[in-house]
Amino acid sequence: MNRIEAAVEKARARNEGLLMPFVVLGDPDPETSDAIIDAILKAEPDILEFGFAFSDPPADGPVIQAADRRALRAGMTVDRAFRSLARVRAKSDRPIALLIYYNLILNRGVDAFYAQAAEVGVDAVLVADVPVDEAAVTVKAAKAHGVLPIFIVSELTTDERLQSILEVADGYLYLVARIGVTGAQTLFDEQLASVIARIRHRTSLPILAGFGISTPDHVRAVLNAGADGAICGSALVQKIQQNMHTRARMLFEVEAFCRKMKDASKKTR
Repeated sequence: MNRIEAAVEKARARNEGLLMPFVVLGDPDPETSDAIIDAILKAEPDILEFGFAFSDPPADGPVIQAADRRALRAGMTVDRAFRSLARVRAKSDRPIALLIYYNLILNRGVDAFYAQAAEVGVDAVLVADVPVDEAAVTVKAAKAHGVLPIFIVSELTTDERLQSILEVADGYLYLVARIGVTGAQTLFDEQLASVIARIRHRTSLPILAGFGISTPDHVRAVLNAGADGAICGSALVQKIQQNMHTRARMLFEVEAFCRKMKDASKKTR
């Protein structure tokens, strides 16, 4: 049993949903980023998701784009990101997932990237800009190194495309709770429950819903719609952005936000 399967089983045994917070490694600078991760860990999330700073992230909204820019300005590199991940793995056995863009993998060398990811304890990788019909190379490398390939699904995913994804996906599915780029918002598609039911009919993979999850009520809403977990990114990154000049306050807000979101996952089942 891999770490993600263990986390899912543990949450289900407790009749809870999963919480997966997301931050960009190196935001706002590598040292503070490490402290932010420590604050997140104190809130006891189920899975950790990290982004590698990229200059042109098309799937991300303005909040995460700004985080990428801050990290890059502070000197964040792929090498430093891997060092940060090794530090996290030394401190915690929680599953680690990456959301990354293909150019960063390609520049490293596809096999070399996945080999190093596995070495530092990464459990899963979602390549945000590689669709399933172009993913043979990354899927092969991921599976060769014991890394789970993650794919995005949404209400726009056809049954045919969903089947193609299910033939190669592992770990969990990243469900877009709304259509667009990442970011905090207040309303979810009314069809979310039916979308989840359609996916459930075809797979036993856990379904984690992201894009626009910014409040405890959102966590409860997606779990009540049938998702196994919630992913919160932009709203968490905003806590960093809003407290740039007071590190202690930033760390307090990050931990408090993650605790509230995790607590919400315990009160829905």
